[in-house]
Amino acid sequence: MSFLPSTAAFFEAKYRDSADPWSFASSAYEQGRYAVILAALQHRRYRNAVEPGCSVGVLTERLAAISDRVEAFDLSPTAVEQARQRCAQLPNVSLTASSLCERLPLLGFDLIILSEIGYYFTPSEWRCITGRLVSDAAPGTTILAAHWLGTSPDHRMHGDEVHAILRENALLTLAHQERHQGFRLDRWERR
Repeated sequence: MSFLPSTAAFFEAKYRDSADPWSFASSAYEQGRYAVILAALQHRRYRNAVEPGCSVGVLTERLAAISDRVEAFDLSPTAVEQARQRCAQLPNVSLTASSLCERLPLLGFDLIILSEIGYYFTPSEWRCITGRLVSDAAPGTTILAAHWLGTSPDHRMHGDEVHAILRENALLTLAHQERHQGFRLDRWERR
């Protein structure tokens, strides 16, 4: 049975087939990417962070060290259960199984992490979702996007296109950008 990449059934099947299908917990590449993300966020401490598409919670666990509160969610209940186990000793982390679209509007957050999720949407879906996300965000909110620059049959657009759509938003000011072998990172501030 095949599923569209943005459906809960697609991601749940991935996590049932493999506990960590993208090797977020074990890959040297992923560990390096997380280090770059955290370094890009060290300019301040956050009160309320949100991480859609948290997977097994590896980045979530690290965000807990720089945030008073982290709310993370994923489409896959299996992934969320693993993330709960990983973050069980972190009282400032809340994890639920839900979609980004179900959670909009994301209100009250001063850090929004968009890591490895944008290319699972079509360009028009991503433009609509991020447009709403940005317009609902309070001035001063940090929005960080980090995406792989490879190709996959599961992706509906390239990582560069994901970031280009965010760059189009007139309510965002680009504060930091990095391009590494394999991924890019951009950090914006909501005007």
